[in-house]
Amino acid sequence: MATIHDVARAAHVSIATVSRALNGSSRVTEMTRRRVRKAAAKLDYWPNGAARSLTQSQTHAIGILLPDLHGEFFSEVIRGADHSARQGNLQTLISSSHADADELVSAARSMRGRVDGLIVMATERATAEAIDPIRRRFPVVLMNPSSKIEGCSTVSIANFDGAHAAVEHLLGLGHTSVAVITGPSGNADADARLRGYRKALHAAGIAPVSTLEFQGDFTESSGYDAARRILQHVPRPTAVFASNDSMAIGLLSALGSLGVGVPRDMAVAGFDDIAISRYLTPPLTTVRVDAYELGARSVRLLISMGGSADPIAYHHDVLPTVLVVRHSSGYTEAQDRPPDDRECSDVPQRGGKGDFQQK
Repeated sequence: MATIHDVARAAHVSIATVSRALNGSSRVTEMTRRRVRKAAAKLDYWPNGAARSLTQSQTHAIGILLPDLHGEFFSEVIRGADHSARQGNLQTLISSSHADADELVSAARSMRGRVDGLIVMATERATAEAIDPIRRRFPVVLMNPSSKIEGCSTVSIANFDGAHAAVEHLLGLGHTSVAVITGPSGNADADARLRGYRKALHAAGIAPVSTLEFQGDFTESSGYDAARRILQHVPRPTAVFASNDSMAIGLLSALGSLGVGVPRDMAVAGFDDIAISRYLTPPLTTVRVDAYELGARSVRLLISMGGSADPIAYHHDVLPTVLVVRHSSGYTEAQDRPPDDRECSDVPQRGGKGDFQQK
């Protein structure tokens, strides 16, 4: 393999000049830079990032630690993060399946010296305990944390508001018995969405009933399994809010196989607005989350910290959610639109005919 010495020899410059030219230093003329890059390309030279990080104290890479990579939501988070990183001339190292504190610390430890900062999705209450030793060694941005943590910037989703809007929509259609399929216990997103569900019921003068809260885990199978339990409830609920689209999809599949018409016999709403939601039969009423922006903004916040683990001020951003009403909740175009003060629009955005967005 070619070395930096080979490139310097081929370009007739010093090793230091090769390093400056390849790192974009302004101390090298454009003519010399081109000559060095041409020589490096001809020799198929790959700079030693590890060695460079030792001399510059920078790796030009960031780490992203996620609890899981299953489903469209996480793929959009990663796509947004990677695009924002590349705009900042950074590479990303991604590691997943870190659902508990020990796994999270182990993954962070393995990235030390390889990244300049970390983005961590710490939605579980248990993982929050692992953040303190990590943030003392890295600049850290948290995605959807269970709580604000000293020394970390955060980017969160308006989970409570989105769930409240979805359930309020179902209630507004005349449903007085609305069930919910929750996410995993202890998950910050799931907990906030459950609170939004309960608050919407309270606001409508309806006391939440614990037997109408069915445990799920954000997977299609848990939504499918919940369907039979929901149908066995007496009296049977007329509407269901699933805390994410994956569970809503599982629910729709089960209801279809059991001969329950949606929305004729049961209205359904979800959360996330993953791409397939608008192509289901019927298209799914759901809460739109900009997962791409969640990843992108997290990276931008990390870059703004400038490599410091102790910035003067930390940012705590909350991404808004938008209710997208489709036919699974019983909406038809003949129905009245919500009042103007709800900032609604009947102009489709990425959706099909019959969508409208409610902020």
